[in-house]
Amino acid sequence: MHNDRIRVMIADDHELIREGISRILDMENDIEVVCKAKSGPEAIESLKKCKVDVILLDINMPDMTGIEILKKLKSSHSKPKIIMLTVYDDVEYVSQSVSLGADGYVLKDSDSETLIKTIKIVNSGGSYIQPTLATKLIKHITKEKQAYKEEVDAVQSLTRKEIVVVKAIANGLSNKGISEKLKISEKTVKNHVSSILKKLELQDRTQVAIYAIKNKIVEL
Repeated sequence: MHNDRIRVMIADDHELIREGISRILDMENDIEVVCKAKSGPEAIESLKKCKVDVILLDINMPDMTGIEILKKLKSSHSKPKIIMLTVYDDVEYVSQSVSLGADGYVLKDSDSETLIKTIKIVNSGGSYIQPTLATKLIKHITKEKQAYKEEVDAVQSLTRKEIVVVKAIANGLSNKGISEKLKISEKTVKNHVSSILKKLELQDRTQVAIYAIKNKIVEL
């Protein structure tokens, strides 16, 4: 047993997966599987006893999901690097894992070479997401940024009076209530509401209220 080996924990509720990965990694001279866990709580408890460099963490685990474990470990400033290991190539999972601080993301149907390479990369301080997943993630982030920009542009297109009307709608005021508050006619209020719906591409007042809260035009 060499002291410079990468110490790995395998956290997966399927014994076949745990043992299969363990056998693959045991063939490497510079990697050592030091502990295994079949649930989230067991993985967290095992870290108190095992000195671990890298955790292979399944997203779907009993009691606690891999995402919940990842969040807990990162918030506690746990030192081991974390590689999410999953059958899912859903970009939402990837995006959430990355935003929470996962160091790697590998699909379970990857070849052993990819898994070993990922372990070595993250252990040395790098990060690794499979190229197909990375491409999806980039597209997802680009789409989110574009959607955010469009929302900002939409809000900025509102006049100051329309912003006041949006806030009033979000606070539950009727057209008559807004009319009395702003000392303008109900017809003018209706015109403002129609303009707001058109600019924000919304269907009704309820959507306006939700939009106002979501975009922090009003605070809860």
